[in-house]
Amino acid sequence: MDRCAGDLTRLPVRYRLVYSPAMSRIIYKIAPRSLWDKAVEMGVFEGAPIDLADGFIHFSTAEQARETAAKHFAGQTDLLLIAVDDGAFGDAMRYEVSRGGALFPHLYAALPVSAALWVKELPLGPDGGHVFPDLDD
Repeated sequence: MDRCAGDLTRLPVRYRLVYSPAMSRIIYKIAPRSLWDKAVEMGVFEGAPIDLADGFIHFSTAEQARETAAKHFAGQTDLLLIAVDDGAFGDAMRYEVSRGGALFPHLYAALPVSAALWVKELPLGPDGGHVFPDLDD
């Protein structure tokens, strides 16, 4: 039997993957300014239309954010990049297989505006691609 396929509770504690706040990471939401402005008024971001249709709020890791912008927001202006700590959401935050088999962060809850670590503009550069600030990997 494959050791990885077995019951992990039978492994010694030192070999189990346990969630810890120290394991949390910064993740990013790209959103139109108009949607974020409405969220600020309400105190909560319910999601963009695609998020509402899918039943969760789509996020990207630092490694995924640029490709997400190019694929889903090409040429769009007036976008914001919202940084949050994925450890703030408990079981409502799940990493699930998506584009190219990569694990993407999905939030199965509304996003409190107060959870934003920072919000920065995501302008278009001369080449038509979005210009990202330095991202915390």
